[in-house]
Amino acid sequence: MAVAQLTLDPAFRIAPVDPRLFGSFVEHMGRCVYTGIFEPGHPSADDDGLRQDVLDLVRELGVTTVRYPGGNFVSNYRWEDGVGPRGDRPRRLDLAWRSLESNAFGLNEFMRWASLAGVEPMMAVNLGTRGIEAAAELVEYCNLADGTAAADLRRKHGVAQPHDVRMWCLGNEMDGPWQIGSLTAEEYGRLATRAGHAMRRVDPTIELVACGSSNSDMPTFAAWEATVLEHAYDQVDYISLHTYYDPEKHDEASFRASAVDLDGFIENVISTADHVRAKLRRSKRIKLSLDEWNVWYQSRFTEPEDRDIEEIPALIEDDYNGTDAVVVGNLLISMLRHADRLTVGCQAQLVNVIAPIRTRAGGEAWRQTIFHPFAHTARLARGTVLRPALTSPSMSTGRFGDVPAVDAVATHDEQTGRLSVFVVNRGTEPVPLTVDLRAFPRHRLTQHLALTSDRPEPVEQAPAEEILLPPVSWHVLCLTPEESR
Repeated sequence: MAVAQLTLDPAFRIAPVDPRLFGSFVEHMGRCVYTGIFEPGHPSADDDGLRQDVLDLVRELGVTTVRYPGGNFVSNYRWEDGVGPRGDRPRRLDLAWRSLESNAFGLNEFMRWASLAGVEPMMAVNLGTRGIEAAAELVEYCNLADGTAAADLRRKHGVAQPHDVRMWCLGNEMDGPWQIGSLTAEEYGRLATRAGHAMRRVDPTIELVACGSSNSDMPTFAAWEATVLEHAYDQVDYISLHTYYDPEKHDEASFRASAVDLDGFIENVISTADHVRAKLRRSKRIKLSLDEWNVWYQSRFTEPEDRDIEEIPALIEDDYNGTDAVVVGNLLISMLRHADRLTVGCQAQLVNVIAPIRTRAGGEAWRQTIFHPFAHTARLARGTVLRPALTSPSMSTGRFGDVPAVDAVATHDEQTGRLSVFVVNRGTEPVPLTVDLRAFPRHRLTQHLALTSDRPEPVEQAPAEEILLPPVSWHVLCLTPEESR
């Protein structure tokens, strides 16, 4: 039986773990908001209609940052529709998903929900049907204390203190022909620069995220990023990445190795951003925001124009299995492996829509399989990311050729001494794993969490000298120094 060996050393540092890597995404799409996080009259709902059973699961999941209100939805959204007395708010046709938007849940409700959930808000502005003026006024409404029209309007709406939103997305997927108001790279680069300039005049301390390609299969991928950044490099802090992995698009082995694709996607965007940095002779390095990612059975998706107009339609409520959970765990490993440049991540979406949490209207809320690797990584990835030296047997894939069957990353919490090792076996054969701890001679395995494709509920294994990785499985190995046990 082929074996894998993993060697850990504190000198193999990548970067500190940024808590923003463990973000999520709430869009006005399907049942993410309505009957998801917000359902007046639900047995668990508070006086504002926020479902407490969902809030409890969000806290357990360990989400740190939530992007809002879209997504495709934002490119036709008037933020003013969702503030003020509910009885005065207009019902609108959302062009992105061809659904009726009641606007019963809007900006201030989201901010209260975010406060209760303990998450940092990440706001997106409409650069599809609107632009500079509306974006700057939204920053003013959110971040200024008083004394201006928009800030005083917020106070009139019963919110005395500013929301103090730090991160702002300059539109969403503006290269996509499906996007309302899509643009060329030249058009978007100029608009993002001007909008960002105006937004920073309102609040110079905000962080701005420029739209990268909607995915790496777009025909303009990399050229889009290069053109946008040549315009907006001095104005923005991040470039976005969006990617989804469909279990039915390629052969099953290639799906299990989806993190190979994510590794290449991240590295290509880094290379493109650094090329522009060199061309413009700048010292600043652009960071990456993977603000949409997940497993999505996209081949089953029905396009908006093929559906009747509904209010609160059930859209892409995928049911996840154990293999999907292992792939999500591996994608998180890839994200940590690039923590020196990738510092924001938002799994899309949080509730009901390709989500780790599902609900029934008027009923229960529950965890999907993909909930578990996210929750454990968000809880246990602390301190500094370490790059293990790893040898592994290979597996064959139709898309990537031969790739390592075992993939891993580790974190070292210097304060507690804890090592957390995140490991996947994406192959179909069991693999024994040995961990070389010569650089950490006092450490011992104290906890082993595992899930497999046929047993997706996480199980705590008894710590053992020899670790066997079952086929298609995800693991967390917690090692602690003897003096702290």
